[in-house]
Amino acid sequence: MSVRERRAVMATGLIAGLTLTASVSSCGAPQNDAKQTVLQIGAIPDQNPEKLNRLYGTLSEELSGKLDVPVRYVPVNNYAAAVSAFRSGSLDLVWFGGLTGVQARLQTPGARVLAQRDIDAEFTSVFIANGASGLRPFTSADQLVELKGRRLAFGSESSTSGRLMPQFFMGENGVKPEDLAGGGPGFSGSHDATIAVVQSGAYEVGALNEQVWRSNVADGRIDPGKVSVIWRTPPYVDYHWVVRPGLDERFGDGFTDKLQTALLDLSAETQNGAAILELFGAERFIPAKDEDYVMIETVGRQLGKIR
Repeated sequence: MSVRERRAVMATGLIAGLTLTASVSSCGAPQNDAKQTVLQIGAIPDQNPEKLNRLYGTLSEELSGKLDVPVRYVPVNNYAAAVSAFRSGSLDLVWFGGLTGVQARLQTPGARVLAQRDIDAEFTSVFIANGASGLRPFTSADQLVELKGRRLAFGSESSTSGRLMPQFFMGENGVKPEDLAGGGPGFSGSHDATIAVVQSGAYEVGALNEQVWRSNVADGRIDPGKVSVIWRTPPYVDYHWVVRPGLDERFGDGFTDKLQTALLDLSAETQNGAAILELFGAERFIPAKDEDYVMIETVGRQLGKIR
């Protein structure tokens, strides 16, 4: 091979190498850049997916317009997945329940609470019973002992309003999980599902978020001849928005504060705002801070959900 031919081969190899490197870079870098420039939001899957997709799709559109950045809703399969996705950075902003929000912040140093609904400062759960159970409305908390030996369903194992606080109040009144039929509660997975399994008679009793109960009553999904409320818990703090650290570096100085303001400014005076607040079952969002959830953390540790 002549010197000229050897040089041609070397040049061809060099060009091919540079082309390959450029191709890898062009395939990888834009994907990373795209992820960095999209605000990814999520939520615990506490209700049916159709409602959640409608709610967070509308919210994504509203936030995108207010913040002038692309916003995408990313569904998750369960409560634990929401906490994990937040910890890994796959989700930037998540609508958590009280317990999952505390778990997420403890696992993600620098994360902070931004806002809650007006109804979350004093939230309640309800215990519902199938009519065939023979249970009638309780007039005092100590009547929770009547749940002993009953088939009882909670929602998700990590739900604040569908498990943590109902179990806490049961314990305060002498009812332990092992006192229930089968040696423990069942878990339906969501508040809507808890209503369904109690109304069908698969379980005698269920505990769930009162706001979801009221919504189902208003929508005509409850048969009052088959299921009714027997007890309402004392109030506690619950749902809230939690944001990851580092958004100011990705989207510009002051972005996290702008995000908080965008949530607090949602108003029923606009078409999107009215739709969003109606789906959230609230009149507005209000400021919230990490310290508001100390009680939830304490109860979570007592019941072994936070270690």
